[in-house]
This record gives sequence, structure tokens and C-alpha cells, in this order.
Amino acid sequence: MRCRGFLLAFGQLRIDAAAAITYRSVVFMARHGPETGKHILQAALKRFANAGYAATSVQQIVDDAEVSKPALYYYFKDKAGLFEALVHQAHDDRYDVLRTAAARSRDIRDQLEHILAGLFAYVSENRELTRISFATMFAAPGEVPESLHYAEKCERNFEFVHGLIRGAQERGELDGRFDSRELAFGFYGLANFHLVSHLIRPEAVPDQQGAKRIVDLFLTGAGVRQPAVAQATL
Repeated sequence: MRCRGFLLAFGQLRIDAAAAITYRSVVFMARHGPETGKHILQAALKRFANAGYAATSVQQIVDDAEVSKPALYYYFKDKAGLFEALVHQAHDDRYDVLRTAAARSRDIRDQLEHILAGLFAYVSENRELTRISFATMFAAPGEVPESLHYAEKCERNFEFVHGLIRGAQERGELDGRFDSRELAFGFYGLANFHLVSHLIRPEAVPDQQGAKRIVDLFLTGAGVRQPAVAQATL
């Protein structure tokens, strides 16, 4: 009977504790609101962008955000969770740019120009976030969380562009002698080179006209065009 009474009492204690946690969560949200999570992310972004992941501490982030550690841990599991959230946001944002730009036209030239112009504008407004996402690809062990996985989102973004290229080939807008994946890599390489250049030199960001010239280089090449040979008349 004593054992049964203890188990009943222990069970009631666990129920009361769960109810208390739920109540505290509601109170926390009422006091802080969803904007607190965004505020913490912004503080973490500045720290990671300027000091790197390994050199940044949770204490520095909460000090910058002017919140408590419990507030941070309410929204994010740990420092790694913060970094992962930022990297995923960068890839998701660029995916939205790709989709929105491509939807503006059915012509491949216009689509690629809109994509480049959209990416240039995004990087201009989100340099720190873009720099973090690019840096993860070249980071040494320990410089990024071991739990970070972003390859699927990189592949998703690339395959979206690849799909546009493949569709243009099927419509006869692009040369069928080349593999669609090779063409997609060619355009992606040009785009990423200019994005990285802007991260290094902020004043080097191309404008809409620059986007047109880059796409023209991709579509027509830099080789000298041979004059057409007139057919002899009989």
C-alpha cells in the first residue's frame, strides 16, 4: 500500500510539473512574443559574421540581444541551433528569390536576368547572412556545428535552376549539344562568382544592366562571331 501510495503521489507530482511547464511557456510567450526569437537571431548573426561560430559564446549573444539564457533556450536548442537556423534561412531565402524571379517570365533569358538581379539585391541587403552561408562550404572542422546539414537545400536550389535550363532546351531556346546540367553549372558558376565578389567588394555589386550583360555572356559566349558567308547565286 505504501508503494502504491508513493507511485500515485509521484504520478501526481509529474502531472503538476507538466502543467506548471505549460503555464510558464504561456506566460513566457505573453511577455516576450515571437519577435524575441527574431531579435536573438539578429544578435547571433552579427556575432557569427564578425567573430565566427567557434569564437562566439551564448553569453555574448544574450548580452547583445539583452535577453536571458532561458529566453534563448526557449527558442533555440543551443548555439548550434542558432547557427543552423541562420544557414537554413539563407538557403531558403535564395530559393524564394529564384522562384519569384523565374515566375515573372517564360523566356529563359528574362528568367536568368530576373534571377541574377534578384540575387544581387538580396545579397546587398543581407551581406552578413550570405557570407555565413558561403563560409560554411569552406569551413574547417570545428568552425561550424557538426550537426549542420545543408547539402539538400543547396541541391534543391541548384535543381530549380537546372529545371529552368532543361525546360529551355526542350523548348528549343538553348543549344541541345550541351548537357543541361553542364549549362546549369555554367550559369551557377557565373552567378556565385559575382555574389562572392560583392561580399569581398561591396561596391562591385552589378545592377540590372550588369545582370543583362552576364546573361548575355552566358548565352552567346565571348568568342568572335564569324560573319555569315553569302551563298553563291547560280
